[in-house]
Amino acid sequence: MSYILPLGPYHPALEEPVHVKLLTEGEIIKDSEVFIGYNHRGIEKLTESRNYIQTITLVERVCGICSHSHAMTYCLAVENIAGMEVPKRGSYIRVIISELERLHSHYLWLGLAAHIIAFDSLFMMCFASREKIMDMLEVISGNRVNYAMNIVGGARRDITKEQKDTVLKMIEELRREYKNIYNVYAKDSSIAARTKGVGILTTDDALNYGACGPHGRASGVNFDVRKSMPYNCYEDFDFNVALANDGDVFSRAVIRLIEIEESCKIIEQALKNMPEGPINLGNKIPKVPAGEYIAVTEAPRGEVTYYVVSNGGQTNGRVNIHVPTFKNAMTVPVMLKNNTIADAGLIVASIDPCFSCLDR
Repeated sequence: MSYILPLGPYHPALEEPVHVKLLTEGEIIKDSEVFIGYNHRGIEKLTESRNYIQTITLVERVCGICSHSHAMTYCLAVENIAGMEVPKRGSYIRVIISELERLHSHYLWLGLAAHIIAFDSLFMMCFASREKIMDMLEVISGNRVNYAMNIVGGARRDITKEQKDTVLKMIEELRREYKNIYNVYAKDSSIAARTKGVGILTTDDALNYGACGPHGRASGVNFDVRKSMPYNCYEDFDFNVALANDGDVFSRAVIRLIEIEESCKIIEQALKNMPEGPINLGNKIPKVPAGEYIAVTEAPRGEVTYYVVSNGGQTNGRVNIHVPTFKNAMTVPVMLKNNTIADAGLIVASIDPCFSCLDR
């Protein structure tokens, strides 16, 4: 028999609202539709009445997990319009916070994926490691969620030698726990049964729909903004782009596990090789001439784009925010097709959606 089943807009596995209409034959999903727009906050419009410093505070709240990426991308756009060159030490600090944020985001996803599978001991292992990462962010910035580490012209706060030593020690502890989590994800039969061959997105479909970030790379899309279009001195660091070709939920987990290792490498390199000098160009409200710029960065979920227009005044002429969930949400109907209703929640969650980002 044919059924139409609603997944959401409120779902126990997702804190944010999204509605996926499942068209089924018995237990098998034959087609689906994704409905968004339940979380609109009008942030893009609000930027038009805020000055450049106020806008940093505003866009940092587009997303609680990727807050640094949003503020940093906005600052990069304004800096390019104004012709500012960020001091290298400031760029290194931005990289460190970016990679700690990536660790935070990936451990959060790995934990939630384990919870959806009902593997709650693994969920608690992932969230215990996530707590350590949030402690590192608190050591550096004083905050655990919105770090307020960006200003136009560089970084807001420096990293002292004591903070550097503390974070390096905590990274060593994190690596030891990481090995256990990796082994469970890679070898446990219940993880394999629930994730291998589930929610497949082929390379062709990933390219056609514009899948990005770990979601795209799990389907063989070899694109990472940090490598392809380096910003913030990413060209100074030795790291690899994680790739897989199976395009299933298991591959998406493995990609994030590999990226955790690569992020730890980048953080260690940045802390050990951090150049001397200033961290920013000053804290005054910047004078930004008329102009426009598109800044692109690699947030934890994928490519974040900020199109910023300045009219030469104190406020933004226009700020357009393009987020990875917008692209990746398009792939959900493709992945759901011919899978079971029981796997629908896991497949939707496997893109690591942020509907606050998406709806803004």
